[in-house]
Amino acid sequence: MPAAADPARPFGRLLTAMVTPFDVAGGLDLGRAVELAAYLVDEQGNDGLVINGTTGESPTTSDAEKADLVRAVVDAVGDRAHIVAGVGTFDTVHTIAVAEQAAKSGAHGLLVVTPYYSKPPQAGLLAHFRAVADATELPIVLYDIPGRSGVPIATETLIALAEHERIVAVKDAKGDLPGSARVMAETSLAYYSGDDAMTLPLLSVGGVGVVGTSTHFSGAATKAMIGAFERGEVAEALALHRRLLPIYTGIFRTQGTILVKAGLRDRGMDVGPVRLPLVDATEHELSHLRQDLAAADL
Repeated sequence: MPAAADPARPFGRLLTAMVTPFDVAGGLDLGRAVELAAYLVDEQGNDGLVINGTTGESPTTSDAEKADLVRAVVDAVGDRAHIVAGVGTFDTVHTIAVAEQAAKSGAHGLLVVTPYYSKPPQAGLLAHFRAVADATELPIVLYDIPGRSGVPIATETLIALAEHERIVAVKDAKGDLPGSARVMAETSLAYYSGDDAMTLPLLSVGGVGVVGTSTHFSGAATKAMIGAFERGEVAEALALHRRLLPIYTGIFRTQGTILVKAGLRDRGMDVGPVRLPLVDATEHELSHLRQDLAAADL
């Protein structure tokens, strides 16, 4: 496990939500997962990786595959990067079981998304997240992404959840900067942007970093942007933000996983296909991605 981070940024500054490599038959490819993890940590400068998140196609991987993937990545880079395992589902009991499995597989932290589709009330969210936190010894990152889950974690709910000693951070993809600023002002929760293009704006109101998607390609430059801002070199941070905007936004021209896998393949790091219901990028989509990467000087 890497050296303990500053409590204000428990998983470092830069994390990537890693795609999950599959072989040509669609099976889990642990060899390529190890190679990709090492590239992200050693070449792109990631302080941590999120494994089995939505970008990692977690809705399509089995619990056994999730455990094998966490174990392989921890063994490969867990001595120099924080490995956070996505464990959230829309079933509290199942989420707890996956959390326990991730802990046994060596994860350093857990990412728990808002239960999706069933749209529970805020009282249900409180009970769900507290139940998961009570059932584990690992630190938890709440994942607030109403565009996918169907319901936001309300500001008051986040403030209440911050009272739990194991709920330490938020991956923020809600797009409510004033609300996020209030939570940061009133709690010790560490805020990581869950939207690449919102990293600098979130830093400006107290955020600590990003859990990125485009950072499969932009990791080193994004880390430089975060570092410049923290040193008070705001003009340099802004210049980097503006340079990287084409890929921060372009990676989501279609679904992010699709374009990351296409871009890695195009650059000689074939991590295999996506699983249905996702479909592989078209040549037109890949052409746009190449343009976005070039525009960002990547």
